[in-house]
Amino acid sequence: MLVYGDHDRSADARAVLARMVDALAAVHAMPAGIDRHGALVSLFIEASELAQGLADAAFEAAGEDDDTPANRAAMGLLMAFARSIASSWDSGFRHLVPVQAEALLALAAQPLPAAVRMRQAEGHAFYAVYPEAYLESARRLSASLPRPVTVIGLRSIGIGLAAMAAVGLGAGQPVTLRPVGHPFRRALCVSARLGAALTADPAACSVVVDEGPGLSGSSFGAVADWLEERGVPRGRIAFLPSHDGDLGPEASPAHRRRWSEVNRSVVPFDTLFRSADGRVPPLERWFEDRVGPPVAPLQSLSGGDWRSLLYGNPAAWPPVHAQQERCKYLLRTESGTWLLKFAGLGRAGEAKLERARTLHRAGFVAEPVALRHGFLAERWLDDARPLCIATPELITHLADYLLLRARSFPVDGAVGADLPALLAMARVNLTEALGEPATLRLARWTPDILGRLGSRIRRIVTDNRLHLWEWLRCSDGRLLKADALDHAYAHDRIGCQDVAWDVAGGIVEFGLSAAEATQLCHAVGNRMPLDLQLVDFCIDSYIGFQIGYWSFAAAFDDRAVSALSRYRAAWRRACDEGQSVRVRTHNQ
Repeated sequence: MLVYGDHDRSADARAVLARMVDALAAVHAMPAGIDRHGALVSLFIEASELAQGLADAAFEAAGEDDDTPANRAAMGLLMAFARSIASSWDSGFRHLVPVQAEALLALAAQPLPAAVRMRQAEGHAFYAVYPEAYLESARRLSASLPRPVTVIGLRSIGIGLAAMAAVGLGAGQPVTLRPVGHPFRRALCVSARLGAALTADPAACSVVVDEGPGLSGSSFGAVADWLEERGVPRGRIAFLPSHDGDLGPEASPAHRRRWSEVNRSVVPFDTLFRSADGRVPPLERWFEDRVGPPVAPLQSLSGGDWRSLLYGNPAAWPPVHAQQERCKYLLRTESGTWLLKFAGLGRAGEAKLERARTLHRAGFVAEPVALRHGFLAERWLDDARPLCIATPELITHLADYLLLRARSFPVDGAVGADLPALLAMARVNLTEALGEPATLRLARWTPDILGRLGSRIRRIVTDNRLHLWEWLRCSDGRLLKADALDHAYAHDRIGCQDVAWDVAGGIVEFGLSAAEATQLCHAVGNRMPLDLQLVDFCIDSYIGFQIGYWSFAAAFDDRAVSALSRYRAAWRRACDEGQSVRVRTHNQ
């Protein structure tokens, strides 16, 4: 199935460094506290993504990882940030060691490419992977390791996490490697010079740092394979992953055995930010100045646990994809109940807060309060309940909602899958789910038609999550949209699309009749450009995406099996109709 996708951007390396100089001065001038700490971590993540882009550019040019002056300067900058973060963290956000300008100037002095591809660090954006966790897990590991220690950070996200680990271990500057090849059979391409440096000291211990492991753990495994093939004993290899689980189902038996034998260390999120060691304010006190002190312990709503608060009967629970849900908690204070949801570390969180404010002013979402170090606080509506059926009022409300998004959140550039990529995704997913004959309907989308449709696209920050249970009815009659901020920037292939994508999503998710679909299309199209043929294409692609999405979710949630069946049935009905799915206008 094709569901997941990477997000990257092209940037001028020197322009990024120039922005960082100004932003760093602003961080140093901020008053002590979690806001300053969060801003520092955001800059560190941008520096990590820049270092990743530079290292990958050098790798592509040489065909191998090497110990270059630019890589060393970039890692030196990350080490400076890591030391500053550690000082802020250890003092409970009260003090920090400034990042010296020399670290930035050393990188700026290198011959840098005009454009680098900076890949979004998925763990920081989606999965609440905090750099401070690697500082603490490295400290826990430190006492059990023989010395000296060589830290190896795997790109993408591991390049910055390695700097945090090196500070925690009291080690020297790390090196970075990019495992390549099939996702389940990664391998390394290392220059002779770098390889000799990594294995020069037979007594050294190698600590491999990355997010994961995922389905196979092959990135960790590739590095350990390479080290063992060059005589490094298994007892001198250690891993710093992001979770303490086992390797996924695609892991090789050899990698699985090694994973169970090597030294590993993990500090989970709850230990990091919900402990009572007194050093760092726990998560429930991050928003105390805005909502007051907690009157009860935080309640986890992650992994679908939010359903127990919104539905009286578990039989009515909607499906969830627990592995894709953001980390979230319920906070109760004297001023009310609040949802604390992970919105992402780095610059993306600020944009989500602004979207939340815009949508709240228009009456479409709950009240946002503040963003603190990756978490967004918004009011929890105790009296709200999810909708079970689509009503005429909801169709009108959806049209108004989509129009506001289209007018308020336009985007520039290639920030979402193009139409050929959406079509390819739908074809793969439908073939795997229903067999190749089920894809005959997609043959109508010829390259010429896709080219014409593609020229008409106006990309916006689409909602991408219009499932019926995401709409809430309050006791005063208001209709509000939940989870409305970030699915256009999720860890999938869709991204930002034309408003037609959300119109298609509404038609499918609300189960609209032909007349109701026409009503929705007219309600939107009478007030802004809406290409009905593009809506029809998006319906096909949308169903194909949802079949892939819920196929993955079905491995973890029985209710997802029923959801998958509904989307399969929707596709069969579309094929039986033999024409545009449910969209009828007087022009057709």
